[in-house]
Amino acid sequence: MKAAAIIPARLGSTRFPEKPLAMLGGKCLITRVWEAVVATELFDEVIVATDSKRILDVVLAAGGKAQMTSSEHPSGSDRVAEVASGLEADIIVNVQGDEPFITADVLKPLLDSFRDDAVQMASLMTPILDAEQLDDPGIVKVVTDAAGKALYFSRSLIPFDRDGSSGYNYMRHIGVYAWRRETLLRFVSLGMGKLERVEKLEQLRALENGIAIQMVETDYQGIGIDTPEDLARAERIIK
Repeated sequence: MKAAAIIPARLGSTRFPEKPLAMLGGKCLITRVWEAVVATELFDEVIVATDSKRILDVVLAAGGKAQMTSSEHPSGSDRVAEVASGLEADIIVNVQGDEPFITADVLKPLLDSFRDDAVQMASLMTPILDAEQLDDPGIVKVVTDAAGKALYFSRSLIPFDRDGSSGYNYMRHIGVYAWRRETLLRFVSLGMGKLERVEKLEQLRALENGIAIQMVETDYQGIGIDTPEDLARAERIIK
């Protein structure tokens, strides 16, 4: 089973402009992420997908592999799919370009889930340990069925604990996606559905169209860098 990791990266972040080129521990963030994914030794190819020549040049200068993509893509998945369409790979993993601390311990179970031929798409979830995150719309929650397949994702708290005494372990979605290549190409060909439009969560497009998402639980809490404050926190971790 041949696997490729594709890291989408663009300069036009509204919360953190030019984020991929921000310096972290003396290197650009996108370089840190590329190095972290290569270090897992899980993938036949690791490619940065970008619409910026500046990002392309930084990755190439660091010895990495990068490919220019259209600037018209509405999401990272579309950018990943453009690169994946030219690859001979069975499994495509979309690793976000702001996850410099991703490891093999996190990604290997995600790849292993595809040993089940029925799995077409998979993603990660982790327990919510901070009560403040429960009502934070920036923290995406997920509920699953007994087999670990996603039932729904929401920015709202799900499920609702009516009695307030269930002791339910709420789960947070970590946006690392894996697909069988043909499933990814089908996914990006689908139009945006009502649920995706309301919640602004593209994974709901899969559920609305009958594509099951196998959720893999991890204790990795994810240190995605969305703001300059997150970058400062990551700098302290590296030091």
